[in-house]
Amino acid sequence: MRLINQENHRTNILPLLTVGTFGLHLLGLLLLTFDASLLQQLKTRPSKTQSLVQLVDGSVLTVETTDHFKRNPETIRRFVGETMTLLFTWSQKQQPKTVLQTISSELVADGFRSKFESQITNLNPRNQFENINRGTENVLVLQRISQPTEIGPLTEIGPGKWKVEIYANSLIFGSSDELGKSTPFNKQILVRTIDKQATSLPNAPQPLNLAVHRLGQAGLEVYNICEIQDTKCS
Repeated sequence: MRLINQENHRTNILPLLTVGTFGLHLLGLLLLTFDASLLQQLKTRPSKTQSLVQLVDGSVLTVETTDHFKRNPETIRRFVGETMTLLFTWSQKQQPKTVLQTISSELVADGFRSKFESQITNLNPRNQFENINRGTENVLVLQRISQPTEIGPLTEIGPGKWKVEIYANSLIFGSSDELGKSTPFNKQILVRTIDKQATSLPNAPQPLNLAVHRLGQAGLEVYNICEIQDTKCS
């Protein structure tokens, strides 16, 4: 009687084992299919390689490569803000002509420099482009910088172009005017990427040279400055 019960027990377990084995095979097939779909997605996704960057202080960073003509919005905003501050801040030690020669040669497009020179001249209240009197200073104080608006297609062989609006005041101080005179400076700044490396520093670089060199590493240039209400600025 016991032998018959054992045989019946084995007979009842066999279907369960068959069903369990089939279920395990089915689960394995589903996992393989899922893994294959993930691999296919990784294959079609644009690859981003990582590079090891060693800083001068000995520290090391791991960074991801990106398109040469692509820029982060904050990179553009910082470039515009710092560039415009340098371009429109003068004193007896940092004359407008020096600004034009040092800064615009690196950060301003070649075809825009003559127009840029006229804008600097117009901001100088006494039209003293060559020299500023002792004790006279002009400082650009930024109030707001908008988010960049893309105005040009970004391609593998063509630069990206962006428009940034800045709201600022040009403060002019004289030797006998400690309070200064404030003039609104609200402009549209058009920038674009450039495919060139920042130039090397001179043997005895001045603070202005160091600032321009650092900004030039962003690979951007200003190619137009328009009034804030100009709807045809391009």
